Amino acid sequence: MTRKRHAFSPLVALAIRLFGGEAGAGILLIAVAVLAMIAANSPLAHGYHAFFHGSLAWTPIAKLDTAHLWINDALMALFFFVVGLEIKREVLDGELATPARRRLPVMAAAAGMVVPALIYLAVAGFDPSLQPGWAIPAATDIAFALGVLGLIGRRAPPSLRLFLLTVAIVDDLGAVAIIALFYTATLKLGWLALAVALLGALVWLNRKGEKRALPYALLGAALWFAVLNSGVHATVAGVLAALTVPLGLDRHGDSLLLRMEHALAPLSAYLIVPLFGFANAGVSLAGLSLADVLAPLPLGIALGLLLGKQIGILGAIWAARRFALAQPPAGASWAQLWGMALLCGIGFTMSLFITQLGFPGQPALVDEAKLGVLFGSLLSALGGYLVLRLASKPA
Repeated sequence: MTRKRHAFSPLVALAIRLFGGEAGAGILLIAVAVLAMIAANSPLAHGYHAFFHGSLAWTPIAKLDTAHLWINDALMALFFFVVGLEIKREVLDGELATPARRRLPVMAAAAGMVVPALIYLAVAGFDPSLQPGWAIPAATDIAFALGVLGLIGRRAPPSLRLFLLTVAIVDDLGAVAIIALFYTATLKLGWLALAVALLGALVWLNRKGEKRALPYALLGAALWFAVLNSGVHATVAGVLAALTVPLGLDRHGDSLLLRMEHALAPLSAYLIVPLFGFANAGVSLAGLSLADVLAPLPLGIALGLLLGKQIGILGAIWAARRFALAQPPAGASWAQLWGMALLCGIGFTMSLFITQLGFPGQPALVDEAKLGVLFGSLLSALGGYLVLRLASKPA
């Protein structure tokens, strides 16, 4: 019996393709970025900014007196906790578990962070007030990049997705290190000592074989509060706490780390990151001219993302092969590697996050930097998609 084909079936299939699997998180980020730009450039603009930046009538933590701060300093700590879980899993039992496996991703990620930073400094670094933005184009948005790659479907070889994932994970680790080392305010030693003690307690839980989530959650929350008040950015606590969660598998092939990652990854990808994107991507385009877009700050960021990422990553892959240090992903052509390197220029979440750290209390510079992030990420996404689409054959 032939099943009747409804007129809206292609639309349903398209929706499943767009929002199902890895592509869904990336498409959702695109949607919230568009909504944020609409909100910031419409009659809703005043309400949009007032909601996120207006002082809260009551807050349990004095340092977090706006919705924007709760999102950036509290919810994003949970995002970084998930990132930390993923990093630990990959390093101990994944694609970064051996020196041979991690050599090329580490080289590619390192070059993909250094070259964009150098391009930014070459364009904007002559102005001392803009130098703190050097790390903005160094970051890659995992969800966004994998989402765009997911739209290619089976046209791209599985090795390309795996390589993109491992490069982005190493990139995330580098971004966390940059935040901890270069975007730290004046340290408060008492709070820092408390944070070290709490981290030690988490390590002790791990060493004594604690398998329950609640003790890690309680001590992790206390660690976050101590780091929040120490001068180190609070999100670093998320990664540190994640690294203490045990990965050891039980007889069923399960572990606390895997259970936590499975439970929290959807919350992070489909709620926290989109909420962060909506709260941070909105920038007014009123009175914007070509000269504004080509100003040193947005231009340096956009060129760092668009050019720096592909130059750094492709250069590292070429050098690794030329000097017999590592081989490129099996089955991937140089054109496909170029498309993948372009996708790594999608900075969005991490770049917007570092923007807030680089120019605190300077809304004009933050808005300029956001323009660079949005334009650089958009061009990288479109360029990467087109290159991969043309270079990959249907499965």
